[in-house]
Amino acid sequence: MNSLTLSLHRAIAEIPAADWDDCAGFSNPFVSHAFLSAVEDSGSAGKRTGWLPQHAALRDDSGRLVACAPMYAKSHSYGEYVFDHGWAHAFERAGGRYYPKLQVASPFSPVPGPRLLTRPGSGIGTAELGAALEQACGELGLSSVHATFCTEAEWNELGEAGWLRRMGMQFHWDNHGYASFDDFLGALSSRKRKSLRRERRDANNCGLEFVALRGGDISKAHWAAFFRFYTSTVDRKWGSAYLTEAFFPLLGKYLGDRVVLMLAMQAGKPVAGALNLVGTDALYGRNWGCSGDFPFLHFELCYYRAIDFAIEHKLSRVEAGAQGEHKIQRGYLPTPTYSAHWIAHAGLRQAVGSFLEEERRDKLREMEALATLSPFKRAGEAE
Repeated sequence: MNSLTLSLHRAIAEIPAADWDDCAGFSNPFVSHAFLSAVEDSGSAGKRTGWLPQHAALRDDSGRLVACAPMYAKSHSYGEYVFDHGWAHAFERAGGRYYPKLQVASPFSPVPGPRLLTRPGSGIGTAELGAALEQACGELGLSSVHATFCTEAEWNELGEAGWLRRMGMQFHWDNHGYASFDDFLGALSSRKRKSLRRERRDANNCGLEFVALRGGDISKAHWAAFFRFYTSTVDRKWGSAYLTEAFFPLLGKYLGDRVVLMLAMQAGKPVAGALNLVGTDALYGRNWGCSGDFPFLHFELCYYRAIDFAIEHKLSRVEAGAQGEHKIQRGYLPTPTYSAHWIAHAGLRQAVGSFLEEERRDKLREMEALATLSPFKRAGEAE
């Protein structure tokens, strides 16, 4: 086998887009060179937010990129959606130094997908890149490497290599070959079907016009309005506005038709918006905001319009972001998410490993309990 060399890069621009995307593939836009470029070029990921790029590039002895990973040096745990603050506090109380750490992730995006990206046909797999990241972490004297929202296959391979495995949960909608929204409703119990129809009716009786814009059809004015929605949502939830105003138009410019902005218009002006990205088989809902008070508008714009879009474009699922048990009643069911963690300190690794074993059991029990709340008809259930 060829010898391999790992290098770390302080900007995604240092790695040619074609080489990166040959490893990343095109199924998930959140690990594309274009998305990561928009995050960095807009000033969203960088010193201001504490996401310092350290993108990993693994090359063979001919200089060809055979694997890579979107990676960041972090001095905090914000904007990750997989919470390890408790690990950090415990380690620091014991005299350790948890930060900085390395985070393999798509910044500010709780979207499952590949994280350790390998070129097809190169003979390089997740384990080889994972070992290189462990070595880099050790040479830099850092505490840990965290691959968050990775695929189940990566989770298993890294687990076999000694990484700790964590399980989370989101709520996803699966397209079972529905021909229309009414076809989807037909799969629900009578009571739930009536409830969803009522919500859609009320949302669509507010005098609003709904549009779904893609790529170049999204104007600067649309993006300016959406940024106002985004910041108002952040303010209400006591969060941090990691994404700058420049990010959204850059996203539309760099990703083109893979960006879908769903807007609710009143008298020709946007009053609410939901930002989505399109993969090869999924619609990914990201940010939302609203400047008024309209019944069920959040459900309509973020969940039901997303289902309409997925059915029309024959996408297999909708992933509507983190949290939200209320999504179950709208057809979005519990789905496991995965992250893998390599921790240098043996004591901390053992303590976290024990915690994660119990947490996984609890998460599986929780998902099993939540699945009983499914709105779908059960076999033999009468209308």
